[in-house]
Amino acid sequence: MSGTYEARTSLAAVAALLAPAHEAVAARVLHAHDDPAGYVRGHAAVLEDRGIDGPVPDLAWIALVDALADHRLLAELDWKEDSEEIRSQLRGLASRPSVDPWVLVGADDMLLPTHEFLEARDRHFRDVGAALAVLDIESDCYPVVCLRAARVADLTALAACAGFTTQGFGA
Repeated sequence: MSGTYEARTSLAAVAALLAPAHEAVAARVLHAHDDPAGYVRGHAAVLEDRGIDGPVPDLAWIALVDALADHRLLAELDWKEDSEEIRSQLRGLASRPSVDPWVLVGADDMLLPTHEFLEARDRHFRDVGAALAVLDIESDCYPVVCLRAARVADLTALAACAGFTTQGFGA
């Protein structure tokens, strides 16, 4: 199996894992992988906000982040985001658990820095069988997804096969 084929297959599997009801996410990611120049032309306005004006090695991963965000399956959080904003964005995720883990949030948790706040939230999410993970785009932000806790290892492995990194918060 060639590296490009393996990366393509893994990217499609990541998209299916994180957006099982949205085939458009995988289509967008594969478009960026298969035709980077065409993808850049078709998504120039969105990519301009990221400082991308031509094909880059991680274009398919950026396409995944943007497509997931468009479907409310990813929250892109600044490294110094206010905890209320983090809470609001995570509550807005279509993939959040049906049982609300926010009832477990203490007032002291709301004062934590972004990474520590996300770690604390992940512990509560895991109490209801869900987990948070970051899709690393080598930036000062946290593109955060919510998925079943049992699938975090799958996400990490698939991302690695595609040449990218994810980070879960839990054990």
